[in-house]
Amino acid sequence: MAHDVRLARARGAASTKPQNLAHALADSPAGQLAWIGQLLGNAVDPDTVLTIATIYWLTNTAASSARLYYEDRHTEHPAEPTTAPTALAGFAFDFRPVRKFAERDHAAIVSWSEFDRGSHWAAHDAPDLLVADLRRFFRGRG
Repeated sequence: MAHDVRLARARGAASTKPQNLAHALADSPAGQLAWIGQLLGNAVDPDTVLTIATIYWLTNTAASSARLYYEDRHTEHPAEPTTAPTALAGFAFDFRPVRKFAERDHAAIVSWSEFDRGSHWAAHDAPDLLVADLRRFFRGRG
């Protein structure tokens, strides 16, 4: 639960005032490291946290990554459910998907997977599950 609250707060900051966040993260490598470290928590090892923070710092992409949340919050979303084939992978330590809401917004859910490990950063902490699920989805599309 505490992890969900941290993610929600981070998303809130990024979706309302992304430039404030961007300036703070672009001004200090220690700030960038602290931001990434608190977001990832114990989900990945310290070397991975340092690598991710370094990539954001060297490429100066904190602003563009935060901007995504702002744009999503301020865009008009479709009034009708999407019809593109859609897959959902829910990982144990991420926000839990609610099928009722997913089906309301997406008419063509063709794959629904829930895993007993992994987090919001499944590419880092459960890559085997994520890759297998992606392969399953795309094999079914061919």
